[in-house]
Amino acid sequence: MTKFQTFSGAARNKPILDPKPLNRAGFARTGVDSVLPRCWANARTSCVCMVLVALTLRIGYIVVAHTYRFKAVDDHFGFGFEMGRIGRSLAVGQGFSNPFHGVTGRTAWEPPLYPFLIAGVFKLLGVYTWTSAVVLLIFNSLCSAITCVPMFQIARRCFDERVAVWSAWAWALLPAVIFWSTRYVWETSLATLLLAGIFWLVLLIERQDRLIPWLGFGALWGVAALTNTALLSFLPACGIWVWYRRAKQGKRSLSGVLIASLMFAACVTPWIARNYGAFGQFIFIRSNLGAELRLGNGPGANGTWMDYLHPTKNAEQLDHYKQMGEIAYVAERKSQAVEYIREDYSRFARLCLKRFVYFWAGPPRDTVSHTIQANSLYFLSSVLAILGLARALLKRLPGAWLMFWLLVLYPLPYYMTFVLPRYRHPIEPELLMLLVYGMLKAFRRDDQGSAVATHQVVS
Repeated sequence: MTKFQTFSGAARNKPILDPKPLNRAGFARTGVDSVLPRCWANARTSCVCMVLVALTLRIGYIVVAHTYRFKAVDDHFGFGFEMGRIGRSLAVGQGFSNPFHGVTGRTAWEPPLYPFLIAGVFKLLGVYTWTSAVVLLIFNSLCSAITCVPMFQIARRCFDERVAVWSAWAWALLPAVIFWSTRYVWETSLATLLLAGIFWLVLLIERQDRLIPWLGFGALWGVAALTNTALLSFLPACGIWVWYRRAKQGKRSLSGVLIASLMFAACVTPWIARNYGAFGQFIFIRSNLGAELRLGNGPGANGTWMDYLHPTKNAEQLDHYKQMGEIAYVAERKSQAVEYIREDYSRFARLCLKRFVYFWAGPPRDTVSHTIQANSLYFLSSVLAILGLARALLKRLPGAWLMFWLLVLYPLPYYMTFVLPRYRHPIEPELLMLLVYGMLKAFRRDDQGSAVATHQVVS
């Protein structure tokens, strides 16, 4: 046996170590490569991580973009608009009043919850100060960030964990979502959180027999009504849906409905009593529906908001409001709008159709090219969400019909009055979930189709 043969035999008997596994780039995998996937595996489904990342991004944007520096034009009216005005009146001891410019008296123009929040911040940190603006915008950002939690839970219940992860993280990261919580002192982010929380709670009530969730259902709806009364258009569908779903399982709901109703009444009755004491008549939370109806229906109506008739932009209307008082002014504006509608119902139907388009495709801009440029993604998101809803209904996924009724009922008040871009934001979490669901299913089907085609070619 030669030396070469001896060496070769030894080499053959020597154990061969496995080569280091390669990462996707083709290089040897390091410790970092193994740690990062484990960290992401833990973080991707962590609601705490979602909320922290979302809140950090929003606060960072507030600081970097100086969004807390509201302009002092019109005595800082852009800082909270009517709610900011009411908050100032509360903070200086004038009560829930003066929603416009100057002293205009008691009001029920806006729901009470957010103006009282503004008043509390103004009382502590100063009226229309930058510090107050920072605190209020951080509160909005916190509401927006926490919305990740009900989104994740809803999507996991109605779809699957993959949709839940993508939806919640998209909400945390998307600039279009961040915008409303960091730019405006308004109830938009709080209303969005409340509506998502209500949706999640309804899904829980369907499966549970305890009365505590019903108590929370009534309380959440009460808080929502005191925040944004437009959300109440979804309340009947919630009640009917959960009653029907529980009845199919042989569960009783009457006692729960009674408890929820009592809790809701306990939340809203004090404010209704306040309105009766202030105006001498029954007013359910806010008074301005007639005025809003007139701002969308009347001579010159084209489906958009006729803001030039609003008391904040029209000195003549403001004087008229002061002279008549809020209740008489709103009644007159309602009468004008109803008369205009009755003159030509087909015209009103066309205006409602325009507002339907503007709600889902975005309001018109100054030019056609600007409209297409600004609204293309807005419209595309609506189309993809509706396609996702159609697929969910066909697959009979849990909660699909509840989402259907949300998308049908919530916009109805705006179809009859007027549409602004922020009006759609409270249902954006559900739209985003439907969009993600539809896209993931489409891509998965394409991937499977490509795999089948590749297999056929190789064979």
